[in-house]
Amino acid sequence: MNFWHDLARPIIGLSPMDGVTDASFRYITAKHGGPDVTLTEFVNIQSALYSPHTLLKDFTYCELERPVVAQVYGKAPELFYKVAHVVCELGFDGLDINMGCPAKKVAASGCGAALIRTPDLARAIIRAAQQGIKDWQAGQSLAGLGFDADFIEQINAANRQRGAETELLQRRIIPVSVKTRLGYDRNVIEEWLSTLLGELPAVISLHGRTLEQGYKGEADWNAIARAVKIAEGSGVLIIGNGDLQDLRDACRRVRQTGVDGVFIGRGAQGEPWLFREKDAVKRALRGGGKPRLDAAPVPLAERFRVIIEHCEHFERLSGVARFVAMRKHLTWYCRNFRGAAEMRARMTRANNAADVRRCVAEFVSTAPDEASGAPPSTHVEELQPPESFLSTCIPSCG
Repeated sequence: MNFWHDLARPIIGLSPMDGVTDASFRYITAKHGGPDVTLTEFVNIQSALYSPHTLLKDFTYCELERPVVAQVYGKAPELFYKVAHVVCELGFDGLDINMGCPAKKVAASGCGAALIRTPDLARAIIRAAQQGIKDWQAGQSLAGLGFDADFIEQINAANRQRGAETELLQRRIIPVSVKTRLGYDRNVIEEWLSTLLGELPAVISLHGRTLEQGYKGEADWNAIARAVKIAEGSGVLIIGNGDLQDLRDACRRVRQTGVDGVFIGRGAQGEPWLFREKDAVKRALRGGGKPRLDAAPVPLAERFRVIIEHCEHFERLSGVARFVAMRKHLTWYCRNFRGAAEMRARMTRANNAADVRRCVAEFVSTAPDEASGAPPSTHVEELQPPESFLSTCIPSCG
């Protein structure tokens, strides 16, 4: 049951980003943009044994996000085997193994992109995850693996909150995918990709930089095009990633490389609407023309409504104490309109959703008509007082 092959090409998905693609960000992006697929932030497999409640928090998702894939990282195959069971039990559509994170603390422990240097271990990890999924499908229980009753009940509660009964969950094989890079300190895509293809993951998503590059310089899409050639005939899909700011970039890179799809990450920060016109890109690629995309910016009133919706959702799901994590999202939202710089400055001091509402109310009451780019005659009607936005916010994540 490989959902990846059921998606219309090119696949245009939301790239997982550590500290960014939490449950609220994914929910807002799924509701207002609708990417073809979403992935969670990467989660350390150690959490499954030593901090299972943290793992459940990181694996919170909504039905609206489907197909939704759980991303994990680590270096112990036996833990990947166990985590695969948890991912299946939570009803995810797929399991993604992060072999691409360049963060020093991750790579120094031999995880993430450091696995490029240990190809035998990388293959063992993929096999362990695949076997865990097969054994779960065959009836292996979490209790049989040593997970305690309290943790199992919390999984059941998480499923019930989404409206899914664990006992009615279909035991199915879900696809394993891998997210990786061109190499560690140099481009070794030919050897590295051949290693991964030996285990036949459903998808290999490839960021066009090495670990040492991090996010510096330009992503090498020519190398990604070579990866597409290497994977021909294998049945493994290649998803490209790196420096994609919008759907026009996505269209251009698919044409250039022949990838089966792309993941967009930083381009979607503060722009959950980015994916709305993905079907126009697919039509253009099928027909050979340019994508007909709406060039008009999102109306400022809608932007403010979504800002408040995002804040309310985050506060309800994660609590006021963690609201500081919302500030980066607020600064990303406040771009490309007159008065945005001042708005960003205010947002960086927000401690809760109520503070954000006040910022919006103050902006609406004092902003010049041209702040949204709308004619003066319609601007006042567009920018309603924030209190009126409540009626359009916010369904529960469950």
